Amino acid sequence: MGSRKKEIALQVNISTQELWEEMLSSKGLTVVDVYQGWCGPCKPVVSLFQKMRVELGLDCLHFALAEADCLDVLEKYRGKCEPTFLFYAGGELVAVVRGANAPLLQKTILDQLAAEERVLTEGRERKVIQEAGFDILTNEERTMTEAETRLFYQHRAGEEAFEKLIHHMCSGPSHLLILTRTEGAEDVITAWRTLMGPCDPNVARREQPDSLRAQYGTQMPFNAVHGSRDREDANRELALLFPSFKISDEGTEAPQGSQVQGAVGPTELLGFPKNVD
Repeated sequence: MGSRKKEIALQVNISTQELWEEMLSSKGLTVVDVYQGWCGPCKPVVSLFQKMRVELGLDCLHFALAEADCLDVLEKYRGKCEPTFLFYAGGELVAVVRGANAPLLQKTILDQLAAEERVLTEGRERKVIQEAGFDILTNEERTMTEAETRLFYQHRAGEEAFEKLIHHMCSGPSHLLILTRTEGAEDVITAWRTLMGPCDPNVARREQPDSLRAQYGTQMPFNAVHGSRDREDANRELALLFPSFKISDEGTEAPQGSQVQGAVGPTELLGFPKNVD
């Protein structure tokens, strides 16, 4: 009779510095239950961890145990009378939860997984933009104010979804980009609008499935990215969002031989506000 395959432990025991370093280098999110030897690990949250690992998978979410007295890095957590949960992603401590608060632990896990997915998706988007021949001159994450959002979308003020768009764009951070293309390349505005794809994400998925809006947009008006309509529009947007960025009669003070395009590119896939055409 063949032996039954050994079941993978829900929580890996980290008892040495070597195992701690191995945990820091692992991909995904790791939740470490830091416990005291005299009371042992926190048992009330085990069922929650089991449920979340089944739902979210082994690749993105990991759980571990670490006795505070066994590792120098955990010295500050020694002697505590309540369990402490440390959240690590990319080798960095990203959150701390004290106490066996299951709803808070679940929310923190989901929030941190979403944040990690944002980072990964932003990297993929940046790669797509650069591979399309654009240079990212400026990339700033910022939550737009209601006043500047209304100015930015003043040309859509009469539309039915205008207030919905304003509320959404002010609800979280956007990525504000200034893009350039080298001398001799296709006009930067035309090239960017081509890469964005049709305004409606559903149309984009049918007609231009490789476009940014097809990949990252959901439905109108949340179509993932914005692009200036012409040079005058780009100059207006640059002056509004980047007032210290110098604009000349020929465009902007960019690297020699480049054209500049203002663009705002947050994505709904990441839970960020979205722009429309």
